[in-house]
Amino acid sequence: MSTRNTDTTDELAHQQTTSFDDTDERADEMREQLDAWVEDLADLADEALASDQFQEWLDVQSKFHDYSHRNTLLIKLQCPEATKVAGFWTWKNEFDRSVKKGESAIWIWAPIITNRCPECENSPSYHEGSDCDYDETEPEEWSEGLVGFKPTSVFDISQTEGEPLPKLNTDTHGETDGLVDALLDAGEALGFDIEIVDPSDWTHGNANGVCERRSPTTTRPVIEVVDRDNSADLARTLIHEFAHAILHFEPDADEDEAKLEVEAEAIAYIVCRYFGLDADNSRFYLAAWDGDAPETIHDRLARISRTAEEVITAVDE
Repeated sequence: MSTRNTDTTDELAHQQTTSFDDTDERADEMREQLDAWVEDLADLADEALASDQFQEWLDVQSKFHDYSHRNTLLIKLQCPEATKVAGFWTWKNEFDRSVKKGESAIWIWAPIITNRCPECENSPSYHEGSDCDYDETEPEEWSEGLVGFKPTSVFDISQTEGEPLPKLNTDTHGETDGLVDALLDAGEALGFDIEIVDPSDWTHGNANGVCERRSPTTTRPVIEVVDRDNSADLARTLIHEFAHAILHFEPDADEDEAKLEVEAEAIAYIVCRYFGLDADNSRFYLAAWDGDAPETIHDRLARISRTAEEVITAVDE
């Protein structure tokens, strides 16, 4: 299903796009240009890593914990729109934000780290009541380790108020000339279910778009993007989610999520550039998700270029 917020155009205007002659060499020329743009993107990511704006953002992000799959599921079950969660005092002391009066806590499991018996791996109090007879060293000399979990409360940023967190400007600009409609058509041709969602109905927090599976039997990727006035940025988000649908709909369990984001954003940058859009701010996105973004981009050049070419060809057709 596609919901369109602009008048449908039958043909995408190409005044702002990069063109390649319709010859036998067209494919080679196109791949060479795509590879050159990936090289440019690696340089942009280097610049981002050295910027004061990124370092300020990174400092704040480093204070948020990465949660286990179990805790992530608990958070989403209790607060589906959650994007950034932290404890009551962490919000207050680290971010100068306070939990709003009347907000309900989100409960997760917190690890209990304390001195642990080398043999039964219990804490001193549980060790005393167990059958373990280890007594070679005193409990205060035991190494610390995980002995269990306890319920603890966290709150999403939407449940707090106070000093704003620093943001990275990742907007895309340029004349779209019907590109959003062409992307919707191309997405359907590629086998995606796409929906542009009104902001008032958006349930995915601060994310601009998602690509997901609605049920275990779904064979078509479901892409949702939040509507916005900036059609160039909307187009970039669509392309980013197309990349996930093509490359990551059946992800490798061992794959690093950050590297998947690097691939998707690199593809969005290249396709946007092909269609004349300014997506240079993607460098902040890339740097934020992967500390060695340039190396990752170089290592995955073939996948990035191939997928970018697939999206471009689908839109051009």
